[in-house]
Amino acid sequence: MDEVAAVLDRVFPGREPTARQLVQRGNHKRTTLVSFGDEAVVVQTSPDADALATEAALATAVRERTTVPVPEILAVGTLDGAGYLVAARAPGVDLHTRFTELEAPVQRAVARTFGRFLAELHDAFSFDAYGDVRATDGGLRATGTDDWAAWLTDDVEAGLAALPPAFDSFHDPVRTAVREAVSDVEAPEPRLFPWDLRPGNALVAEGAITAVVDWGGPLAADAGLAVAKVEHLVCDWYIVDEGLHEAFREGYTAVRPWPAVPRGYRLAAVVQSAVDSRGEVTRPRYPERTGDAAVAFHRDRLRALL
Repeated sequence: MDEVAAVLDRVFPGREPTARQLVQRGNHKRTTLVSFGDEAVVVQTSPDADALATEAALATAVRERTTVPVPEILAVGTLDGAGYLVAARAPGVDLHTRFTELEAPVQRAVARTFGRFLAELHDAFSFDAYGDVRATDGGLRATGTDDWAAWLTDDVEAGLAALPPAFDSFHDPVRTAVREAVSDVEAPEPRLFPWDLRPGNALVAEGAITAVVDWGGPLAADAGLAVAKVEHLVCDWYIVDEGLHEAFREGYTAVRPWPAVPRGYRLAAVVQSAVDSRGEVTRPRYPERTGDAAVAFHRDRLRALL
């Protein structure tokens, strides 16, 4: 019995699926869409059971505390040492493949919605430290440090080290901008930094977002850093349209005041987004740019900010 069949046997004993489809979502999880005829679910498995437990806990908390549409978590646990998560399957198609096809007013409405989502998350979740967020018996806790400058500079150094040689000329100016950014901020309140809040992790139907999925790898950080990265992934990644930035900010400020977002945070956001967890250069736009074209996109963003 394969791992997905074993999970289904535990969570839905006696029920036989009518269809199964393996999909690619994330670098460390295996995601399978499963239908029972009258019910559709998503099964995710990972060798990192703790990470999936954290993702399930955060998704449940977001569903309870905000208006962000998150599919219901039906089961989470371990089986033969590996972790599994079963969630209800939401309607809609991947916004990553459709965003560039939407009309401009709809694209801006999507950006506005992402701004509101992030602001709600910032209102709903605060922490006592910066860094990785983990599920504990008492809820969600940041497990890093209380030194903001140390955490951000270390995080950016790790990001710079992962970049290919084509980015070497940007290292020193990025370091300088980040040092300037943290010197201007004293112990900002740690807020939720959803690592991958972007159109590629949203489903859309009839122009409206029906679900936001993939809550893995959450962090606690200054709200401005989260704003910088999510705005980059929503408003710069797919098309060039300053109206997206304006709409994103409108959505955020409809919920809470706009935080300080110094240039160092925006540079950090580009560095964090330029290489994935496997060390590969990420692919912006859609259809996706690859190879030298992808590298050029990230270099252009850094150059524009500098």
